[in-house]
Amino acid sequence: MSDVPDISVVMSVYNGADHLAETLDSVLTQEDCDFEFIVVNDGSTDATKAILDNYAARDQRLRVIHQENTGLTKALIKGCSEARGDFIARQDAGDISLPGRLKLQHAFLLNYPDAVMCGCAVQFSGPMREPLYEVAMPMLLLDCGLRQTKINELKGPPHHGGTIFRRSSYILSGGYRATFSVAQDMDLWLRLSEIGSCLGMSDILYQARLEAGSISSRRRSEQFQLGSLALLSAQYRKNGDSDSQLLMHYVPSAAPKTSISNFERARFHYFIASCLRSSDRGAARYYYLKAIQENPLHIKALVRYFVG
Repeated sequence: MSDVPDISVVMSVYNGADHLAETLDSVLTQEDCDFEFIVVNDGSTDATKAILDNYAARDQRLRVIHQENTGLTKALIKGCSEARGDFIARQDAGDISLPGRLKLQHAFLLNYPDAVMCGCAVQFSGPMREPLYEVAMPMLLLDCGLRQTKINELKGPPHHGGTIFRRSSYILSGGYRATFSVAQDMDLWLRLSEIGSCLGMSDILYQARLEAGSISSRRRSEQFQLGSLALLSAQYRKNGDSDSQLLMHYVPSAAPKTSISNFERARFHYFIASCLRSSDRGAARYYYLKAIQENPLHIKALVRYFVG
């Protein structure tokens, strides 16, 4: 690795020890690209610190920052502030960068110098890595999705972790903003789209693992609220106004839930089962049963489990 790498991969992790090794391996085994891997350990209380320190001792490309818990957005702000590469690639703990991801995304942005960000196609998997479905926003479809003016029509990259953007554009846009404790990605994408084009790739280069209790499960209403705020801020800027006063008067909702209910777990397991129903009926029945165990009155799960 050179003193100044081409790419800085930035990841935050909080109590992610269970799947941390496979995530680290998926990045550190990327070939034919010059990168550093910055991981912010955001106050983990499990074995995360020990795992990171062990990997860092064996691979100088891994730079670990241990800090008190601040939340994802502030951890990403810290990680990106340490980035030295011309490009910043995101990675989420628990997910996997598929072989060739960094090389191909780097080459893509080099081929499109007017593009400030690109997102690859993503395979979404279940809790045990069961393939569920794939999402792609190829080429200008992504750029068009970020230029919608209604929250229910706004579409960003398939997954936050599967993106890469120019560090110069990140700095020019203002980077991640602490106000957005969630939806920090959409706020950033909207501001990046004001600088240049945001393009999508059709290559599946990232695998995102779905699990019960994720931020999207626990903080759904807050995500909608802050996503709407990000869009309103973009409309302010489009009209030539500053959004600083708007953000200054934002009042956060109540403290987010730290866990999800049995009802929400049942809904999650039913969703996973529904995704697997046509491809792996045995796995689908397993998740229908888990839904029933969480909520014995889940009628749809009962019917699917016993009738098929």
